[in-house]
Amino acid sequence: MSKPFKNTPAAILMTERIQDLRGRKSQAQIAQEAGFINANVISLLKSGANKIPLDRVPDLARALEVDPARFMRLAIEQAIGPIATKAVLSAFGTPISENELLWIGEIREASGDIDPRPTAKGRAAIRALFGK
Repeated sequence: MSKPFKNTPAAILMTERIQDLRGRKSQAQIAQEAGFINANVISLLKSGANKIPLDRVPDLARALEVDPARFMRLAIEQAIGPIATKAVLSAFGTPISENELLWIGEIREASGDIDPRPTAKGRAAIRALFGK
């Protein structure tokens, strides 16, 4: 069976989340929570045999316990490719995850809500937090 979406970030995230949820949720439960009639769909999505249907991203994100905005970005990239995704996000804006929104809130609070431009020092500090 062909697996054209096997190494996409969306399929990798699904595989990792299903492993993380093992013991708490079965693939059949995840499929049911996401509104899929056939539990085998989850295997096809995580293996990369099928791409993630964009209309199912919110429910699937909830079932996988991942941020829906982040998962949507990955699913869009899987569906249309990285170049077209950049064009779509350029036109409509980048979806922001709940965690990213928290970071933005911290920056606004720390700066006194002055909308500071990123500096080399600030970028280096953020990267250092993540070991980069």
